[in-house]
Parts: sequence; C-alpha cells; structure tokens
Amino acid sequence: MSILESPEAKAAPEPPHHGAASRIRNYFLTGLIVAGPLAITIWLVWSIVTWVDDLVRPFIPIAYRPETYLPVKVPGFGLIIAFLALTILGFLTANLVGRTFVDIGETILERVPIVRPIYRGLKQVFETLFSKSGSSFRTVGLVEFPAPGMWSLVFLSTPPGADVTATLPSREEYVSAFMPCTPNPTTGFFFYVLRREVLELAISVEDAAKLLMSAGMIQPGGGGADQQRRLAQLADAARAARGIENAAAE
Repeated sequence: MSILESPEAKAAPEPPHHGAASRIRNYFLTGLIVAGPLAITIWLVWSIVTWVDDLVRPFIPIAYRPETYLPVKVPGFGLIIAFLALTILGFLTANLVGRTFVDIGETILERVPIVRPIYRGLKQVFETLFSKSGSSFRTVGLVEFPAPGMWSLVFLSTPPGADVTATLPSREEYVSAFMPCTPNPTTGFFFYVLRREVLELAISVEDAAKLLMSAGMIQPGGGGADQQRRLAQLADAARAARGIENAAAE
C-alpha cells in the first residue's frame, strides 16, 4: 500500500475554506471596534479645536499670533485665548459692576422683538447645561408608573416656576421629572410630580443612563441583587406611608 492510499492519509480532513475568511472578518470587526470610537473622538476634538481657532484668530492681532514667528500654525491657541477670555468675563460678571452691565445688556435684548425669544431660549439651554444652580437633571428617583406596584426611573430637577405652581391643584411641593425611554434615554416624558410621591436613589445620572440603555443588565456599582432588594424595600415603605395617609384622610 502506498503512502497516498494509507488510512491516515484518507482520514485527514481538508481544512475548511471559510475558516480563514471568518477569522479575517472577526479581526476586522475587532479592529473596527477598537479604532472606530478613537478615530471619531479624535476627529471631533480636532474639528472643535480648528473651529474655535478659526473663530478667534481674526480677533487676535497679527503680531501676537504664533504663526507670525513660527513656520506652522499652533493648533489650540485660539481655544486657549477663548478659555481665558470666558474666564475673565465670568470673573467680571460675578461682581456688582459686571452684573450691572449684564443686566443692562439683557434689558436691551429684551426690548428687541425678534432677538428676545432667541436669547431667552439660548440662555435657558446654557443655564440648564452648565449652571450649577440651573434646572439640569442631577438626581435620580423612582415614581409609581405605569400602574400601582410598577416603578420607573426618572431624572429630577428643580421645582416648577411660580406660574405653574399656582396652577397645580395641590399646595404641596412639586418637582420636575423627566422619565427617559429605553434604550434611548434622550427621549421620554416631562411632567411635574409631588415630591412625596418620588423615591430618590443614591445613584448618579450617568449610572441611571447606563441602566436604561442596557435594559437593566448593567447595574450601578455591581450590586444588582442588593439594589433590587433596596428598591423593593423603598417601594413597600412608600406604599405603607401612602396607606397611612389615606386612612388618616378617611
């Protein structure tokens, strides 16, 4: 019997042709997962730096520009100038004289019909995003929704304004709440709810967003079972307190 006709030679299977292509595809997808977010982040940062540089450069005298003395442009120089200018502006606005000038400017803008709504809207957006005393959502809570015994995550904000508070039926304290949708927490429902109807949670807004986007699979702090027990205890306490209030009202 020749070597070509031996049982060992006949038993040896041929390597599958799709194995190499599958490995190449897996390697490509792995590289895409690693490089994709990094490349997009670098591109976004570079685009923002370039945009700020182009926006600020015309206000800088030519004698003070780095490219006047260097063979290449220095990226980020305009961003540094913008940061310093905004910091100085904030410092000047914090005192009485600067606040007076800002109030005068806002009064003038409030008298311009077309500019007034644009300025009000932009000011509210910036105060919500960046002001520590604004109405941005920094607290996470639970409200009983959509049915008794079922609890949903909400992001809590400041109490409603005087006009809204005067219209609400109860004289108790209300709080602004945003109920995000899963798995996209940027959409949802905004409403006012009594503060006593909300169970506040000791987790951050970022952890709550992860919890929503993962449909509950990623638990903040890694204590999924403990957290569920704690939430159940809070819910039981809320129901007991509500039963006592109803009994007292009767």
